[in-house]
Amino acid sequence: MRVVQLTRAAERRLGLVDSGMLRLLREYPSVHSLATAALDSGIHIRELLERSIAAERLDYDAVYHGQSEWHILPAADHPDEPARCLVSGTGLTHVKSAETRQAMHAAGQELTDSARMYRWGAEGGRPAPDAIGVAPEWFYKGPGSILRGHLDPLSVPSYAEDGGEEPEIAGIYVIAKSGEPVRIGMAAGNEFSDHRLEKKNYLYLAASKLRTCAIGPELVLDPDFASVSGAVSIERGGSVLWSRAVHSGEEAMCHSLANLEHHHFKFESHRRPGDIHVHFFGADAFSFGEGVRLVDGDVMVISFNGFGRPLRNPLRVERGPATLVVAKPW
Repeated sequence: MRVVQLTRAAERRLGLVDSGMLRLLREYPSVHSLATAALDSGIHIRELLERSIAAERLDYDAVYHGQSEWHILPAADHPDEPARCLVSGTGLTHVKSAETRQAMHAAGQELTDSARMYRWGAEGGRPAPDAIGVAPEWFYKGPGSILRGHLDPLSVPSYAEDGGEEPEIAGIYVIAKSGEPVRIGMAAGNEFSDHRLEKKNYLYLAASKLRTCAIGPELVLDPDFASVSGAVSIERGGSVLWSRAVHSGEEAMCHSLANLEHHHFKFESHRRPGDIHVHFFGADAFSFGEGVRLVDGDVMVISFNGFGRPLRNPLRVERGPATLVVAKPW
């Protein structure tokens, strides 16, 4: 079961994907409102969704291709308070990502800190169900205001070194009134990052992640995350410049999903009732690792089997010099 968040001017609606149509809901204009109502009522989110389906339908093709007055929003967000949506991720979960980091930062070292962290995950990231495994790399991307939807541009700010795609799957969570994190689904995502900045020194990783990113177009409420194949490509001038098959899911990762979730939600501040979390699970391949540098107008395309239609986002480079930001003394 897959849903799409939509907007038209000031109006928001939630649509259930039904082949080439989107069946709109009468109530619950957002994933957050639907999930919150399900938790409050004790009714499963899929049942609540089915009860709310209206007669209204939209041509999904027209919406998807940007030929409708309706626009696709990020697959999940906090519509009222974007600051109550935490966007984060775990890196070094896939072997190819670790190999790219090793090559990026080796500089004569036999084993970098990144390679060591991946090795720790491979050795201790899959604990028994009643045990706690080794902690993964964790990073913060920003509040919900950095999220973008299908067809929205991802920006390279004037202060940035670069910008490049990272094809990943993201978990979507809502925190119940009890403080319990509840995974409501997953979505394909582009965990867009500044790899040139990170390459200068791995201690710049935190800053390189503070960029816009995209999830969607669809939220999958009941995904199969055991083994997920997909593809990533870069289009330039209407032609495919670069493409690769990608693989994700628990079988492709050195950490179990349960271990990643524990180490994210073990922090009390990550269990504030009513908050929503978008957490990226790591990338298998990206163009920067093969020497591709994106330019303004390139289109990043990411798809995963079972996760709906591909996510497409153009790259936009902000022109002009970086602007000095001064904190005004009181």
